[in-house]
Parts: sequence; structure tokens; C-alpha cells
Amino acid sequence: MNGAIRRVGIVLLLLLLGLVAQLSYLQVFHAQALNDNPRNTRRLESRFAKPRGEILSADGQILAKSVPTSDIYKYQREYPTGPLFAQIVGYHSLFRNTGVEASYDADLTGDSRSFDLQNIKGLFTGKDTTGDVVLSLRLGLQYFAAQLLGTQRGSIVLMDTKTGGILAMYSNPSYDPGPMASHDQHVVETTLKALNADHTDVPASYAGLYPAGSTFKVVTAGVGIDTGKVTQATVYPVLRELQLPQTTKTLSNFGHPPEACGGTLAESFRVSCNTTFGQLGLDLGESFVPGMDRFGISSAPPLDVRNPSAVASTGPAEGSFAQNQPQFAYAGIGQGPVAVSPLQMALVAATVADGGVVPTPHVAETIEDTDGAVVRRINPGAWRTAISPDTAAQLTQMMVSVVQNGTGTSARINGVTVAGKTGTAQQDCAPGVTSCAPHAWFIGFAPAEAPRYAVAVIVERGGSLGSEATGGHLAAPLAGKMLAKALGK
Repeated sequence: MNGAIRRVGIVLLLLLLGLVAQLSYLQVFHAQALNDNPRNTRRLESRFAKPRGEILSADGQILAKSVPTSDIYKYQREYPTGPLFAQIVGYHSLFRNTGVEASYDADLTGDSRSFDLQNIKGLFTGKDTTGDVVLSLRLGLQYFAAQLLGTQRGSIVLMDTKTGGILAMYSNPSYDPGPMASHDQHVVETTLKALNADHTDVPASYAGLYPAGSTFKVVTAGVGIDTGKVTQATVYPVLRELQLPQTTKTLSNFGHPPEACGGTLAESFRVSCNTTFGQLGLDLGESFVPGMDRFGISSAPPLDVRNPSAVASTGPAEGSFAQNQPQFAYAGIGQGPVAVSPLQMALVAATVADGGVVPTPHVAETIEDTDGAVVRRINPGAWRTAISPDTAAQLTQMMVSVVQNGTGTSARINGVTVAGKTGTAQQDCAPGVTSCAPHAWFIGFAPAEAPRYAVAVIVERGGSLGSEATGGHLAAPLAGKMLAKALGK
């Protein structure tokens, strides 16, 4: 009898130990995973049980706000401007947060350290603590960027050259974030499936990659001058095609048949001569890669948005020159291994404008409490240094000549000196691609003598001009109008 009782006791003890171990695992080691599980209704109820702060444009437009509901989730987000700011503001949904809703979640809920004092006061007053996020983007500029693109696929990025604050950043197509904030799970799932199918929720302005075309010649020239490999007066032969080493192929200039060009580096830059910059890519060799890195190529810009974050641009692999020299020639003209985001190219323009310093891009300007008092300012400073001030000044001269009497004359603004560079980026005609027309690019800044704003424009797949599109004809006028709008012209 005692043996039977002992065996039962041992079994009960083992069961008790197992229960303790399971509870310990769930509460200590697996607690975070359970809390983050989207099927955790308690977590969902707690996320929606109190309001979130507002997200506002720099000029006071409410871009996101919480409104009361009558269901178990007490508050729901509304997005009054719909698709206009969707790819920056993001959404707050049953499944996840994106954009500013994700990156500044703790501020919007009042859970960040900035609100410790307000949270203590809230214990006595019973008032919910939330924070408002005020963006650097302006409603008028964002709307104007969307107007300029119209029905054309593409992106426009406008930034403050000194602070890195984004004033406008719009990509077409966009999407309406409203359905993603629904408390009806079926609506959210259906909407998310549609967004995943056509990728309209992917912000092409900072999460899309494209061949840079001739806008990348700013980087190539900057690296060449800064490393002492060339000067503006360095002379290159007048050619129609450049014979590429290690292959029987050639790199051609623009046109059919290809144009003949060459001469000094400055003249080649003004007319966007491929053979000159293909040769410069070869002349730079392995020094080209670290030079690109200083501009931010191969690193993701530290933009303050999440889900998705900004993507890293690409260039030739370090140490690959000896085995793959043609790729460095193509990189010299922004083709081949080069793939960039519009944000990255806006940063390239801002770098030249700011004397060689790459600013840290950001979309948030201030965090405010419910009374409108600023509790934190977003001022991240410089990201890195790409080139010397002297090199930046020389590039500025070259970019001004492009707009004054080169390929970018359509970006001119009456009474304002604009510095810029055009690009017409060829793309492979891959299976399933509806158009092989080139992407039209322009990057620049103004006023050239005392820069305030930098811009990057890409119109995808030829836009309204199709296969006849060039950066000078299609993207440059949009960039000029965007800069003029920012300058109040």
C-alpha cells in the first residue's frame, strides 16, 4: 500500500514540477512572443484601449488621429489625407504598425521616456498621456509633388539641405490606409492581400531601387576629384563608344547612332558624356567603392520610418575590380551594378549643397504633449562626410552649367540659380515587364549660391513620353517646378 501511495505521490510531484516549469517558460522565456502574437486578443484590446496622439504636417494638417468606437477596441485610427501621406505616416492596424505609426509608436502612446512626468501626473488626474508627432513635411508641397507626377509612376523627394528634414516625399501609386485601420479583421486581411499583390504600400521613394543613370555622375565626378584622380580640366578623348576591357563589348554614348563627345571632365559632365565617365570609373578602380560608400551607397539611409525601412543602395562589390572591370565602367555612368533609391539621390544632391556633408534624413520634426508643448526636437545632425568643401564647390559649378546650358535647362527658375544633373537610366526588358522605356531622373538644389532645398525626381518607364523620355525633357521640368514652389517662386 505504501509503495502505491509513493508512486502516486511521485507522479503528482512530477506533474506539479512540469506545471511549474511550463508556467515559468510561458511567463519568463515565452512572454514576449505571446504578447506579440497577433491572435492575442488581450494584447489587441490593450493596444486599442486608449487613444494615440495625432500625426500632423509641419503646417498643422492632421494626418492621423484616434476616434472613439463602440466595439471592444475602443479607438480607431483615421487618416484624413488618405493616400497623400500614406507611405510616410503608415497605418496602425490589428496586425502591425508601419511608417511613422511604427517608428514613433512609444511617443504616440505616451510610453516614451519623454512623457515620464506627464504619466506621473496622469496617475492623479486619470487623463491619458499621448504625444503628437509633428512632421517636417508640408501639406502644400506634398500635394504639389503628387500633382506634378499625376498619373505617371514615380517619386519626388524634397529636403532641407541643412537639416535633412524631408519637406515632401511622394510616390505614385500610393494607397488609402483607412481600410487597414478597420476593426473588421476580414477587411484588414483583404486590404493587406491587395496591397501585397500590387506593392502600392511599398514606398518607392525610400524602399525602391532603380538604376541611377547619369545622375550618378555626380558621385563619380565627386570621387574622382576628391581622390585627386582627376580635375575639372582633365581631358578625355572624343569618342562615340568606349571599348571595355576583358570583353568585346563597348559602352556607348546617348543616341542612335551614338553621339561623339569628350573633352574636359567639366564639359563631359555638362553634356553627360558616357564614354568619359565610363573611363573614369575604370581609372578609379578599387578606389571607386569606398568613395561611393562615403556618399552612403551600400548603407541604408537612417530615415526615421519602419516597416519598411529605407533600403541600402548598391554598387560594385569591394575587391571585384580585377575580375570585373566592365562593371566599374558601367557604374561610372550609374548603370550595371548601381541601384539607388530616390531618397539616396536626394541625399547626393544635398551633400553637394552642404559642402560635402551628408545630412541625416528625417520626417519627424518635434514631439509635443497634449497641450502643444514641445517635449523633444528631432535634430539628428550629419550622417557622414562624403567629399571636401572644395570638391563640393567644384561639383556645384559643374551642376550649375548643366542647368544653364547643358542637358538640364528645363529645370531653370527665373531669378534663381539651380544646380542639377539629369539622368536617363536604361533598364533590362525582363519577362513580364510591360515597358522597357528608360527611367527619367533629375537631382539638384537651389539656390546654388546659398542652398536651401535639394530635390530628386524619377519618372518610371518613360512616363508620358514612353521610349522617347529623357531626364532633361521629363524629370528636369518637374524638379524645377518643385524647387520653385518650395522657394515661393
